[in-house]
Amino acid sequence: MAVSIKIKLSDKLYLRDPESSELGRSIVSNSVKLIDQLGFESFTFKKLAAVIHSTEASVYRYFENKHNLLVYLISWYWAWLEYVIDYQTMNIHDPEEKLKIIIRVISESNKQDPNFEHINETLLHNIVVAESSKAYLTKLVDEENKDGFFANYKSLCNKISKSILQVNSEYPYPNSLASNLIETAQEQIFFAKHLPSLTDIKISGEDYSTIAQFLEHLAFGLLKHRTI
Repeated sequence: MAVSIKIKLSDKLYLRDPESSELGRSIVSNSVKLIDQLGFESFTFKKLAAVIHSTEASVYRYFENKHNLLVYLISWYWAWLEYVIDYQTMNIHDPEEKLKIIIRVISESNKQDPNFEHINETLLHNIVVAESSKAYLTKLVDEENKDGFFANYKSLCNKISKSILQVNSEYPYPNSLASNLIETAQEQIFFAKHLPSLTDIKISGEDYSTIAQFLEHLAFGLLKHRTI
C-alpha cells in the first residue's frame, strides 16, 4: 500500500491545486503520458481534455497555460528527487559515500515509485531529459523566479551543494558543480539516446550506471584536485 506523502510545490504554478481533486490528479497523470508521447511542442490542452474526457476549460481551471503545467511537472520531479535523496542518505554519515548515493539517484531515478500512484516517474524522467530546459529558458524566467517557479530545483541544488562541501569544504564552486551534475546527467542521457556521437555514455535498457560512473569521475576528480 502506498504511503501518503505530499510533494510541496509553489502555488504560483497552478490556479487550483491539482492534488486536491480526482480531476486534477488525472490532468497531471495524463499530461505526463501525453507530453512523453507527443513532445511538449505538440501537446495541447485540447488534446489532454480529449484524453481525460473533459473540456479545455476544466484544464484551464487548474493551469493558466501549458508552460506552467510543464514547470509544475518538472518541479514535481525535482522535489521527488530530493525526497528520494533524503530517504536513501538518511543514515549515511560518510560524506563521500553520501555524495556517491546522491549522484546515483540523479543518474538512475527513472523507476516508478509506488508512493505516488498517479504519476509515472519513468515517463516523467523522459520528459525531464527532453524538455526540462524549456521550463526556464524563456523571456519570463526572471519574473517566474521571483514567483518561486524554480524553488524546488534550487532546493535540490542547495542540498547537493552542501554535500559537496562536506567532501571538500574548501571547494570554491559547490553551487556550480551541483547544478552541473544535474544538467550533465540529463544532457548525457539525451545524447546517449539520440546523438550518441556526442558522448561516451552507453545506456542498455534501464541500466543508467555509466552516467553515475561518469558523474563520480567528474565530481571527485574536481573535489580532490588541489585548488590554487
